[in-house]
Amino acid sequence: MFSRILIANRGEIALRIIRACHEMGIEAVAVYSEADRDSPYLRLANEAICIGPPDPAQSYLNIPRIISAAEIADVEAIHPGYGFLAENINFAKICQDCGIGFIGPPVKAMELLGDKVQARNLARKAKVRVVPGSDGAVENESQALKLAAKFGYPVIIKATAGGGGRGMRVVHNDITLRSAFETARAEAEAAFGDGSVYLEKFIAEPRHVEVQVLADKAGNALHFYERDCTIQRRHQKMIEESPCPVLDERDREQLAEAALRIIKEAKYVNAATVEFLLDRDKKFYFIEVNTRIQVEHPVTEMVTGHDLIKWQLKIAGGQKIRISQRNIKHTGVAIECRINAEDPQNNFAPSPGTITRYIPPGGPGVRVDTHVYQGWTVATNYDSMISKLIVHQKTRAEAIATMKRALGEFVIEPIKTTIPACLNILSHNLFVKSKVDTNFVERHL
Repeated sequence: MFSRILIANRGEIALRIIRACHEMGIEAVAVYSEADRDSPYLRLANEAICIGPPDPAQSYLNIPRIISAAEIADVEAIHPGYGFLAENINFAKICQDCGIGFIGPPVKAMELLGDKVQARNLARKAKVRVVPGSDGAVENESQALKLAAKFGYPVIIKATAGGGGRGMRVVHNDITLRSAFETARAEAEAAFGDGSVYLEKFIAEPRHVEVQVLADKAGNALHFYERDCTIQRRHQKMIEESPCPVLDERDREQLAEAALRIIKEAKYVNAATVEFLLDRDKKFYFIEVNTRIQVEHPVTEMVTGHDLIKWQLKIAGGQKIRISQRNIKHTGVAIECRINAEDPQNNFAPSPGTITRYIPPGGPGVRVDTHVYQGWTVATNYDSMISKLIVHQKTRAEAIATMKRALGEFVIEPIKTTIPACLNILSHNLFVKSKVDTNFVERHL
């Protein structure tokens, strides 16, 4: 097991990893940009190293500075958290070349699953259904038009690298396909340094369901059940829950088995999330694998009682998973709301500024993962998420009630946040009845 690691990230995930490290007797080294100099979690780290100015390109995305910090701090491994360099294959390779452990999957697995076209081919090999789409990257507009005619509109253009909705466009006819094709390629190139895109049939009114898995170096792989991430805006998740409220036990078992087949086929190691679309008939289609810990991992921790960050550290340190699938139990219902510094009344525009009043909620079944405090200034340099509110109760109705109560208690002023939007969603009769799809927010908010 590691004795000292570096965390190549910031905010609540950095704090989350520091806490897991300390509970395991591991020293944690934090890095920070000048914008994060006053972050309170830095005081909890065993050492904190400044890696540059606020601009992520010069700090959290600057690989030479991260590696230099790791060498100066004399760490054994680096945990990338999520976002930033977490799925950067070049970063993982450099860690490997420098003799620094990467707390994540092997480079080969990242290469295989990081490209969505290769991942689709692997899923087919594992006998897992995929959404009908191009066999590889679409080279030009003419090819895209032919494929759209073959699949039938609507179709979706997707970047082969990256995620988060960038380089993604849904189109309904030839005219919009022509304009969207080059726009998607340009956006993908700017976001990921790779402008290649592929085409898929667009599944109407789908649910987005993902399976949490862990795999070790000995070939053991286990699932930790699924999370429903259907409530999202512009492909960015807002509310996650477990279990998926529309799946029965047979559906759940088939979905989990499909996820594990993909993970084993890829010879994957460490934590991953296998993502699927669920159509109106509850048929599931593989879409991609996230080769990192997810923002919404606390949902799984609440319903299974397993600390996923600690598992990441154990597996990366060479430990085998010494539990069986039957020992992983799913209890109750957990829901997570992402609290972003955005104004729902102004098209979710960013709402930076200094928090002068901060009162987090509490009570039975309530968990708050955050790095902010009264006096913290929300900058514009980074993602707008400032907190995650998670609840766990025996039933979905109780979990919704607890979440609404906790959101009502949560005070973050004077900046605008997505708390009112989350309350609106939780109170909507279609959400309560689980009759939602990935376009719910656009239609009803």
